Formats: sequence, structure tokens, C-alpha cells
Amino acid sequence: MMHKKACKQFAEDKQTKDMDYWNHVLWSDETKINLFGSDGVKHVWRQPGEEYKNKCVLPTVKHGGGRVMVWGCMSAAGTGELHIIEGTMNANMYCDILKQSMISSLQMLDRRAVFQHDNDPKHTSKTTTALLKKLRVKVMDWPSMSPDLNPILRGFLKQKVEERKVSNIYQLRDVVMEEWKRTPVVTCEALVNSMPKRVKAVLENNGDHTKY
Repeated sequence: MMHKKACKQFAEDKQTKDMDYWNHVLWSDETKINLFGSDGVKHVWRQPGEEYKNKCVLPTVKHGGGRVMVWGCMSAAGTGELHIIEGTMNANMYCDILKQSMISSLQMLDRRAVFQHDNDPKHTSKTTTALLKKLRVKVMDWPSMSPDLNPILRGFLKQKVEERKVSNIYQLRDVVMEEWKRTPVVTCEALVNSMPKRVKAVLENNGDHTKY
């Protein structure tokens, strides 16, 4: 109930914002990209009796076959930097990413730019908060547990990488970077343009989950 209330409050506060506001937001997130497929269920077209044929079953790989953890950011103007995360990220590592990758992307927007990140403890730590204040970065207040409000291209990137059929972790890293950089600006713009609809959906669902 607490998270639903916070999401509803966010939507109420932002429901009058026009696209000029959303176009000046730098969206960010971390995500995991697996070497072999996704963590979830996949659907296939099949004939009756084919449910156990090789073409209809996802293979399993010991230890998952490897994965890449990335931090990325984007705006309506296109993708920003993508940073591959080595090891377990803590607040100090996150601050390094902000200095190395976020600031340069934020500077591509004008002085009205607002930075968005979620309420992960690394993001809200005293170390991170102090850095953002020192850098004079405007940070958007963000409700916890609200991934459907963030338009960043997690699903789009994973789909494009999966289409490339990579076979090892080194190729995966290269392909992730390539696909991120080649993402069309119109794709980013379309995702950001969905913000008014996302906000409206949250209000209509009284702060609960939406189709996004």
C-alpha cells in the first residue's frame, strides 16, 4: 500500500507536465543481460504434440552461461552512455559511473535537465547524494517499486541482443554495446513520449501496476 500511494502521488504531481518537461529528463537504470535467453517464460508457435521437441524447448546451460550487467541512460534525444558493471556494484562504484558516464550524457541536454534513477540503496546513499549535490545535478523524486514508470529501453535492448545469437561472453559484451549505440533516436523519443500515458495509467489504477 505504501508503494501504491507513492506511485499515485508521483502521478498526481506529474500529470500536468508536458512533453517539454519529459524531453529534458535523463533516464537511467541497471539491467542484466544473459548469454542464453531470458530468465522468464518464452512462447513459441507449435503443432499439437510438439511441446517437447528441441525447437520448442529452451536449452539450459550450467551456471547460466554467463551474463553482462550494465548501467545505461537515455533521453528523448537518444541513448547516452552505457557502462558495463564489473563485479558487485556498491555506492562508490556507482559514483564513479555517474562521474564517468552520466555527466557527459546529462550535458547533452540543456540547463533544465533532470536526472532520474530509482531508490536503490546505492542511489540514495549519503555518498551518492553528496556527489550529485556537489555536481549540481537536479534529481527527480522517484517512487520505489515502479519500473513501469521508467521508459528506458531494457526490453528493446535485450530483444536486439537475443536476435544476434551470440555464443560467448566476450561477444555478448561487444554486441550489447553495439546494439545500444545503434538504437534509433526515434525509438528513444517514442518511449519518452509514452510518459503522459504511463502517468495516466497509474492514476487510473490508483497507483497499482500498469501494462507498461
